[in-house]
Amino acid sequence: MMLNNRVRRLSVMLATVAVVAFAAPSFAQEISESHLKAARAAVAAIHATDAFDNILPQAAAALEAQLIQKNPDLQELISQTINAKALALASRRSDLEKEAATAYAKVFSEQDLNNIATFYQSETGKKLLDSGPIVTRELVKAAEIWQNGVARDLAQQVGEALQGAAGAKAPAPTDGAAPADGAAPADGAAPAEGAAPTDGSAN
Repeated sequence: MMLNNRVRRLSVMLATVAVVAFAAPSFAQEISESHLKAARAAVAAIHATDAFDNILPQAAAALEAQLIQKNPDLQELISQTINAKALALASRRSDLEKEAATAYAKVFSEQDLNNIATFYQSETGKKLLDSGPIVTRELVKAAEIWQNGVARDLAQQVGEALQGAAGAKAPAPTDGAAPADGAAPADGAAPAEGAAPTDGSAN
């Protein structure tokens, strides 16, 4: 009887747990069957929904851990129940495929989708999908090196330009400079040609 009560309370708690793994909008736009078929082929060719494969297993694992933590003595029952219910829900994966195909069909024409599927089903397209992440990682590394080099050279060139501009605006040095026109000669300097002596003697 106690176990039945525990199971009943567990069922009530399950009813209050909302596990929202993925919510996709419904589209009212009418799409032909051939257009939707082309979209599904394109989605499959580019593996557009592969990233969502782990949603249900992760949700099941998280729920299992949560329930077992609160009810450790029901671990076996919880695990068996979650596995069975998760397996039954696996068929709803097709709903995601349909939503993905609908989303692509709203953006791409039927011919576009056929072209996409044809390319990504080719050897070149498959290689692009397989090797694309590797190329992207290498590109990111190259971009970081390029960015550091550009930033370094920019700072260096701007610094040199500012130093040159500041030097050009600095005042000329006065040591040893010739006197300006009309200025009296410095002490000991010879008088200009034809000028009268200043010591009071006559020629």
